[in-house]
Amino acid sequence: MEAAALKVLFFDIGGVLLTNGWGRDSRKLAAEQFGLDYDEVNEIHNFIFNVYEIGSIDLDEYLDTVIFNHPRDFTREDFKEFIFSRSKELPDTLAWLKQWKKDCGFRIISINNEGKELNDYRVKKFKLHEVFDAFVSSCEVNMRKPDPGIFKLAMGIAQALPQQCVYFDDRIMFANAAQKLGIRSYQHTSFESTQKILEELKKEKSN
Repeated sequence: MEAAALKVLFFDIGGVLLTNGWGRDSRKLAAEQFGLDYDEVNEIHNFIFNVYEIGSIDLDEYLDTVIFNHPRDFTREDFKEFIFSRSKELPDTLAWLKQWKKDCGFRIISINNEGKELNDYRVKKFKLHEVFDAFVSSCEVNMRKPDPGIFKLAMGIAQALPQQCVYFDDRIMFANAAQKLGIRSYQHTSFESTQKILEELKKEKSN
């Protein structure tokens, strides 16, 4: 029984605690505000964004490829500022989790796909160290979900077996990828549903 005792909660960040860092809605809004051809931008983005998220290129190199491949009437800094401004705290979950973490008895670790500049900005801006004991971010580990390797690495960092871990992600594909490794996984659909699951896990741990 000891080996199977719950030890670690893994959480995605974008779509669970914060808005997505640079999602489709943000790119559409950028196209409107900066006068871009959205279809062209999105096609190039889809080719290169994974490369950015695993840390092989930095944000400037991403922007060189996707945005500043033509002369523009706006500056790089203005566009970066727009990208960062799209990160917002989602209602309820983050603030509640910061308090719940204080006596929940779990270690909490992120497993998230994010480019380095966005990841660093979001950790600092939203004080995510108050929630997470460690960050397994794609830009730092050169893997991104749904690669099974990123979940295995997270379990190695936590020194935990799959049955000792629980994972929350707003994307069912990623929750399923963790589930296949034996990690109990839940799709985050609302603050209320995730809060209920977490309170049940806390009771389970104390029994």
